[in-house]
Amino acid sequence: MSFNPFVEHLKERVQTEKTLKTEFYKYVLDKFEKDTCIDLSLLPENAEKYREMLELIYSILTPPILNEKEFFWALSTPVPEKIFFSTEAFFNFHSSHHSGLHAVNVSQGELFSQRQKRFIYNLILERLYGFSTVLKNELLFSYVDPETSLSRFYSIQTNAQFINIKLKGDLPALNFETIEPYLNDYEGIDKLEEVLPLSNFKFEGFSVITLTDITLPHALENIRNELVNHSNNEKAQYRLIIESLKTLSENPAIEFGLLPFLTINNKLIFDTDECSQSVLITSAKEFSLAEETFYAITDDYQLNPKPVFFRSLTDEKVSKHPFLNILRQAGIKSYGIFPVYFNKKMAGIMEVYSYEEILFYEKLLSKLQVAIPLIAQLLQNSIDQFASRIEKVIKNKFTSLQPSVQWKFNEVAWNYLKKGNRKQKNREIETVVFDDVYPLFGAIDIRNSTIERNSALQEDLKSLLTIIMETLTILKKHIHLTLTDRLIYKCEEWLEKVNGFITTNDELMLESFLQEEVNPFLNHFRQNYPDDKETIDRYFDSLGEESGLSYVNRRNLENSMQLINNSINHYLEQAQEEVQNSFPCYFEKFRTDGVEYDIYIGQSISPEKVFDVLYLKNIRLWQVKSMAEIARLTNSLTGQLSRPLQTTQLIFIHSNAIDISFRNDERRFDVEGAYNIRYEVVKKRIDKVLIAGTVERLTQPGKIAMVYFNQTEAAEYQEYIKYLQEEKILNDDLEVLELEELQGVTGLKALRVGVNYEIAL
Repeated sequence: MSFNPFVEHLKERVQTEKTLKTEFYKYVLDKFEKDTCIDLSLLPENAEKYREMLELIYSILTPPILNEKEFFWALSTPVPEKIFFSTEAFFNFHSSHHSGLHAVNVSQGELFSQRQKRFIYNLILERLYGFSTVLKNELLFSYVDPETSLSRFYSIQTNAQFINIKLKGDLPALNFETIEPYLNDYEGIDKLEEVLPLSNFKFEGFSVITLTDITLPHALENIRNELVNHSNNEKAQYRLIIESLKTLSENPAIEFGLLPFLTINNKLIFDTDECSQSVLITSAKEFSLAEETFYAITDDYQLNPKPVFFRSLTDEKVSKHPFLNILRQAGIKSYGIFPVYFNKKMAGIMEVYSYEEILFYEKLLSKLQVAIPLIAQLLQNSIDQFASRIEKVIKNKFTSLQPSVQWKFNEVAWNYLKKGNRKQKNREIETVVFDDVYPLFGAIDIRNSTIERNSALQEDLKSLLTIIMETLTILKKHIHLTLTDRLIYKCEEWLEKVNGFITTNDELMLESFLQEEVNPFLNHFRQNYPDDKETIDRYFDSLGEESGLSYVNRRNLENSMQLINNSINHYLEQAQEEVQNSFPCYFEKFRTDGVEYDIYIGQSISPEKVFDVLYLKNIRLWQVKSMAEIARLTNSLTGQLSRPLQTTQLIFIHSNAIDISFRNDERRFDVEGAYNIRYEVVKKRIDKVLIAGTVERLTQPGKIAMVYFNQTEAAEYQEYIKYLQEEKILNDDLEVLELEELQGVTGLKALRVGVNYEIAL
């Protein structure tokens, strides 16, 4: 530790300074020389002997107008470690807060000695090698104020201007590219000693330390970082930004709410996670504010958006603004709404509220003003992300446009727009075509769905006719009309017909009988004979599709089919991610009585990624395995089905590549060319194909059927089957079958293998 570098600096200033400061500098130099403070090696513990010199240093290095009781400033050893002189403010802060300070911008695990080495090497490389570094001699510390419980942030900067570096021996040659990685890695900083041993250098002088309260700038920076980095989900992001707003307010009693204006068809919606950050929304839900009332409030505010602040929620204000009552019920005493605009359009509101009365909210708003543009960006991000989520659902659920093929549609759309820029007439958009893609078809069908539907209908109609007959029999006891006997007779006729085979025409005639004869008859007595109303109501109640007794079996069937199909769809949606990760492909599902799907994979789907047949083999193996998992999944649902149903699993193997194009009129992909159409023909005719020479259907519950044309295709799939049998996923019961001839299709064969239901999902 030495005053020499400082004295050298003063001598230079005396030579260059042209103002009255020169006289002061000469005076200080004279004091240093008279008090023999030059060429001394000082110790921090002896600093008291040189108090007058240190005061003079402070006077030169700091503006005279600063209040020493408020300015955090200190002198330390050349490598900052021991402070030997400081302002009163710095001393008091260090004494009272030192144990509560936590480093913010220090790498986790970095030791104090490593931070010192970083300081040393940064200075050596800059002074002796001219290697400047982006790292500053600055540390950030956080401190929780015990009075407010709010975090405060401080920047500690070290000025090395008055440090000289003395070299022992020759300066080693260095390549900056070689050592640069060590500077960014706190563990690597120790490795620099092998190249530049610290024993070769001597630091002489002192360092100047200043501490600055950067709480407000740091809070703003935190908000910026959250907006840029997106390191958290939206809900967590809102919470962190609200915490930063509380830090900006410097008042622990102040709370904030943020509400983006999310819309569907230009109508505001509030039932989202983002809106849970609004105290108004939360209170409205907690105290059951009518939804119509809430929408009326927000619609009115949208028409006339302006800052509104209520220092206290008095009876008078609540009577004028009824929505304040739910806030008062929540214990809030002060509340304000402030519109937030993004590009001159309202993006949402910021709420400022407190469980205490806020007196000086104008001062609070002036502090928050700098954060408003960032809050506007946050709210707009939520609006954009919400719109993106809606668009994604629409694309995934309602259109054929998937991410794997969207690039092609983008190109075609751009070409169409380019033609429009040249003002060409009668523009036609080009067809989206993918050449030489390999198709994979799979079908999961509900076994005997048509028979099940007819059976459910018959049982429900029998139930309905029985209820009609029971109702008419009760009425007959005290309503003596021959017409009653005729209706009972006709019901008996219909009951006999329903017990047999019923056609669509029979259904229509039965419906006509009910509407034209039974319903008017019973409705008359329901209105004019109060004593019979309860009996007749039982019949009319049975007609309700959602809860009526005459729809029980059809409801049970529909619910069972829906549960199966939803489970299959959910499985395929999740599995699709696994498929897409191997190689991008087009995956399209169709709803039938079960679920069918087409997959197309090939080079033209993803030109940027090199396609290889191994990706096709991988997806074929996945298809067989997934069919087994779907079979096990639907089998596991048996206990949850109100009407027992089984599924069959079918795969069509087609080894040749085909071309597909997007049909603009039907908004879906279809095959191209006469040869390729044969693939579609076969695909549509094999679902009910029989085994040759028998009346047995190929597809059976608990089995996977794989239809093919030639032995090469079968051999590949037999390898997959053997592997899955080894994994205990499939049973050891593989069948090789000849299939009946279909119209226009001959030579079909099939593999059929059982699924092992014993292993857990």
